[in-house]
Amino acid sequence: MSPDRPVEPDDAATAPLWRAVQAFRLVTLLYAIGQQIASVPYYQNQRLSWVFIALMAVWSGLSALMLSHWRADVMRLRSAVVVGDHIVVIGLIAATRLVADYDWYHGHQTLPTTMWAANAVISAAILRGPMLGIASGLLISAVIITVREQWGADVWTDATAPVLVSVGLALGLAAETARRAQDQLRRAVRLTAATEERERLAREVHDGVLQVLSYIKRRGSEIGGPTEELAVRAGEQEVALRVLLSEQGGRHAAVRGEHGAGGDGEVDLRGLLTAHATPKVFVSTPGEPVSVGPWVAGEIAAAVATALANVELHAGPDAKAYVLLEDTGEELIVSVRDDGVGIAPGRLAEAEAEGRMGVSRSIVGRVAALGGTAELLAGVGEGEGAEWEFRVPRG
Repeated sequence: MSPDRPVEPDDAATAPLWRAVQAFRLVTLLYAIGQQIASVPYYQNQRLSWVFIALMAVWSGLSALMLSHWRADVMRLRSAVVVGDHIVVIGLIAATRLVADYDWYHGHQTLPTTMWAANAVISAAILRGPMLGIASGLLISAVIITVREQWGADVWTDATAPVLVSVGLALGLAAETARRAQDQLRRAVRLTAATEERERLAREVHDGVLQVLSYIKRRGSEIGGPTEELAVRAGEQEVALRVLLSEQGGRHAAVRGEHGAGGDGEVDLRGLLTAHATPKVFVSTPGEPVSVGPWVAGEIAAAVATALANVELHAGPDAKAYVLLEDTGEELIVSVRDDGVGIAPGRLAEAEAEGRMGVSRSIVGRVAALGGTAELLAGVGEGEGAEWEFRVPRG
């Protein structure tokens, strides 16, 4: 194959099949020549039979040469070879009556032999799939049966039609499977390339833009005055940009799970937690993906969302929340801490007794369903803030 010709998708998928077809064509040509040597004494016109065998050999070589001429339009050239195959095969089958009498061609193979005639069926099946392969098999079988005059009871005892139709079906399905596999591989390669580019851009953004925004936010808050508004805007844009990057990573993890690259549909928990980031909610996650099952990820994210909702409702208007995700390999540890007014002693028990089940069901219940624990570690007192710690075992 010429290295300067771009490989077409269909070419890449079925090229091995076309090479195998050319090898099969050579083998069946040798068989047909052997059959000719054994049958020529029984022909009425022996010289003419050799002319037809020579034509068969010339076409076999010419078709193999055309199929190996990769610089041309591959699909158009292969279509021409398939059409030529059928014309030559049908012509040689019909030529059997010119070289042999009825007693011979009625009870024996036609001049090109059934094996060599199968080349046309195989080529049609690889070119356009099982439907064209079956149609080609039926056409060649009908011509052979007509020439041999076997439309009576003999047609049910002859294996020509079943063999040719089966060959067309099998090779057509093989070609379609190869094309689908090639298409899936092509999509996977594109996805991988796009993902690598996104990750490269995310690293550059993180190393550049995010650091600058963080610096502006910090320095603006320190200077105060008119620059404080600039610091607030920089902080908002920093959070928005972090959320955008995490969502891109989460989408990639979900797609990767669908294609089997990240386990049985696993997703990256980092993206679900980082989505809660706001100017008052700070989320810290590991640098490497934290892949868990979709149900586990959803329950942990929902528990964190409930804890953050409680912070917004009860911790005070100026309270800030901090979410930290750790992956020890054996368990996941998620802490949600705030610097708000804290929780009065006994308030959780009172809320549960009043029928407010936010903590007991949405937080403790969700984590317990995962086989983990949810514990209020600190801040059980006014003005001390609060901290929840979720521990969920892996597996």
